[in-house]
Amino acid sequence: MILPEKITHLNGNLFYQLFLSGAKKILDNQGNLNKINVFPVPDADTGTNLSSTLRAVIDNTIPHSSFNTTANAIALAALNGARGNSGVIFAQFLYGLSAESDNTINHSIDSFAESIKRTVSYIYDAIAEPIEGTMLTVIREWAEFIYSQKGKIDDFAKLFHNSHDIAIKSLAATTEKLSALKLANVVDAGAKGFVLFLEGIIEAIIRKNNKEENTFILPEVAEADGHIHAHEQIRFRYCTECIIRGEYIDKKQLKEKIQKFGDSLVIAGSEKLARIHIHTDQPQDLFHELRNYGILSSQKADDMVKQHEVATARKWNIALVTDSACDLPLDIMDHYQVNMVPINLHFGDNQYLDKITIRPDQFFQLIRENKDFPTTSQPNEVSFLNLYTHLADHYDSIIAVHLSGKFSGTLQNSRKAAERISKESGKQISVLDSKNVSGGLGLITLRIAEAISQGMPHNEIVKRSEEWITKCRIMVSVKNLKYMIKGGRVSPMKGFMANLMNVKPIVSVDKTGKSTLFDKAFSQKSNMKKVMKHMGSFLTGPGTWNYIILHAEAENIAAWFAEEMRKLTGKEPVSIVNISPVICLSAGIGTVAIAAMTD
Repeated sequence: MILPEKITHLNGNLFYQLFLSGAKKILDNQGNLNKINVFPVPDADTGTNLSSTLRAVIDNTIPHSSFNTTANAIALAALNGARGNSGVIFAQFLYGLSAESDNTINHSIDSFAESIKRTVSYIYDAIAEPIEGTMLTVIREWAEFIYSQKGKIDDFAKLFHNSHDIAIKSLAATTEKLSALKLANVVDAGAKGFVLFLEGIIEAIIRKNNKEENTFILPEVAEADGHIHAHEQIRFRYCTECIIRGEYIDKKQLKEKIQKFGDSLVIAGSEKLARIHIHTDQPQDLFHELRNYGILSSQKADDMVKQHEVATARKWNIALVTDSACDLPLDIMDHYQVNMVPINLHFGDNQYLDKITIRPDQFFQLIRENKDFPTTSQPNEVSFLNLYTHLADHYDSIIAVHLSGKFSGTLQNSRKAAERISKESGKQISVLDSKNVSGGLGLITLRIAEAISQGMPHNEIVKRSEEWITKCRIMVSVKNLKYMIKGGRVSPMKGFMANLMNVKPIVSVDKTGKSTLFDKAFSQKSNMKKVMKHMGSFLTGPGTWNYIILHAEAENIAAWFAEEMRKLTGKEPVSIVNISPVICLSAGIGTVAIAAMTD
């Protein structure tokens, strides 16, 4: 589509084309936006979040000749795909514009100015504690200028051209309005993202009119100073989001109810579809509360402390990634700066993030309360794209290790994303199949983490990992077959006969990474003794590098296994931890497991 020299009306197709140009400008400047991101927290992801939000629009919107139809499609895609504080605010801006353009096929300057003016209130209403000197201020002052031109101008090209100067001045002033920005000598990253969006629109108009070269270049700004510390700036650890769907969502009541969980609260969207954003230390308790307001989906809980460490305090030059089927305690994951991608858990229509937005005790409670047996789904490719893009900006290379490819498509999605980001960034990304799960995956991850910390080169770690994977074994003591039957892994008839005989299976993983019935017993005591017998045979000769004990509401039995393993190995376990909910789905409550790796 060729833009006219003079634009007197804005229809859906034209709006979409201008939107794409604005979005591309942000995507091209993603890295710079990440570098200057110090407010509300210095987690270096504003560019990533805005880009992800805009990619959701680009990938899921088909333009229409009607402005309102196109605006509605853009707003819905943005709300569904919004990430981060700036992404949700921008999505709310687009939602407000669509809501205030109801039945508009072609916007005139005057009608557009009216809609833009009213759109500002949508943003302020969505934010629990609006703060000036941010993206809010720049959008508001830009919108006020647009409205001031009502009746004075008849060309959208001139309108955007003239409004750009106002937005630039407003952006420059953010440095003085907020102490965090002044200390770091930067402008607000979200505000700059909005100005870049306007700039992309103007560049599209200039290119098509072919009248002059692009002169709308933002001034260079300094990168954030290294003395900004997470413990000083990051009050809450997780940047948490989700979508709630319902017949009527009382956003005012919802805001009052969940403000206690943290700060930076934004509730965007409508009474039937709302996007929640909040910084919190309690994502599990937050989502336990939110389930009372509607159906939960698209949950996200980004670890801002870890993001800050990646950007400013990484310990090594190789990043390490795993998934939530990796059972290691949080303190070990934090020490080695391991990045974890959560697997999705579904209870009916509600979706949770394994280990992030649901605790084991809440998981067990929901299992008992719900008639429908929960299911799992792998993280999508976008989850890995976002993570690898962020890590590639700060590390020399990346190693990822995942649960067995026989169990899930997580490995495949990780590999697809790694291939794409490796080509774009030029960084080496190796994705490994652990051919294991739970504590087995945990030990393999820990061994790779230690190798990284000792300075072992990337390619040598990858090569040695093949050997470490073969040296790992997990034994799972299953209390009964109830959950295997519910999950469809055992037929009801076989399950009935096994329960009748009081069969207590011992499950393991074979060399290919496939789950296998390793042995069985006819009492729990006999089952436990057999597990230890098999573990003793496995560890005889080579010696024990490390082991870990896992359980699902079976602390006493876990303690017994830990004592027996101390006698066998002469070593303390890495830890005694709750088994991952996604693993517990198959084995069930009462399960205990031992994972060990030989020297």
